Amino acid sequence: MKLRLLLCLCLVAQYIAAQNASSLNQQDWVDSVFSTLSAEQKLGQLFNIRANSNQGQKHEDFLKSQIEKYYIGGVTFFQGEPTSQVRITNDLQRYSKVPMMIAMDAEWGLGMRMKSSTISYPKQLMLGAIEDNRSIYDFGKAVAEHCKRLGVHMNFAPVVDINNNPNNPVIHERSFGENKYNVTAKSYMYIKGLQDHGVLACAKHFPGHGDTDVDSHKDLPVINHDRNRLDSIELYPFRLLAHQGLAAMMIAHLYIPSIDDTENTATTLSPKAVKHLLKEEIGYKGLAITDGLDMKGVAKFFEPGELEVKAFQAGN
Repeated sequence: MKLRLLLCLCLVAQYIAAQNASSLNQQDWVDSVFSTLSAEQKLGQLFNIRANSNQGQKHEDFLKSQIEKYYIGGVTFFQGEPTSQVRITNDLQRYSKVPMMIAMDAEWGLGMRMKSSTISYPKQLMLGAIEDNRSIYDFGKAVAEHCKRLGVHMNFAPVVDINNNPNNPVIHERSFGENKYNVTAKSYMYIKGLQDHGVLACAKHFPGHGDTDVDSHKDLPVINHDRNRLDSIELYPFRLLAHQGLAAMMIAHLYIPSIDDTENTATTLSPKAVKHLLKEEIGYKGLAITDGLDMKGVAKFFEPGELEVKAFQAGN
């Protein structure tokens, strides 16, 4: 079911069904493709790997080898420049037998990842001061239009964390602010602006990365709040947005004992966090996507292979 959802969301973004079988509707096309895949190929569809558009032919050949060997479901572009990214995206899409989901971290526009020929909008903390939330919708629309020009289907945005720790080294200006109502309202408008214009949104970082003083790229942050506090602050925007047509949520690498006190187990790897809290208690039906599994918040505790299995078993 999760694999069918992944393929279907990809189709909604790129309208690929008409290119493959004009007589089939999207769901029929998804089912027809899904039924042709082996178990190993279905597994490969769950993986989205790092890509860059400025690392030359050797890197491009590596990406193709992953498509051929593992049937990966997509790539996330990081550094590069737009014309090269478009060329590589088109090349990979032609090479892959199943349409790939192309993603980017473009929280404040393509300029977050590209240093030339693209636009950087104000970061979310500044946008949080805007009174008219319709401007945030327009911002989402503009980012969506730029993403679509590059063939990007999913933007890993918005950041919906509550910015309630001044010592936070990784969220801070990426958040809409410290007021949970303002953060939720502006996140909703950003999501609508993206998705109304053909780009899937991904709210992050569930269950809330705002009150940390450790960067999960470097270590596993610990949040010692009880469930009452988490429900009233950190989880507030995620609970509301979960039922507003949001395509995806990104799960954070956080150690929160009140959710799961299993030693060295991040929320990303916790069935209690993903399956039970997000999917069953909150009732979220969209995609659950891990934060990068090469980040030290999880990678320092588990070997490659074991780590990915745990992430999958948790419900991602």
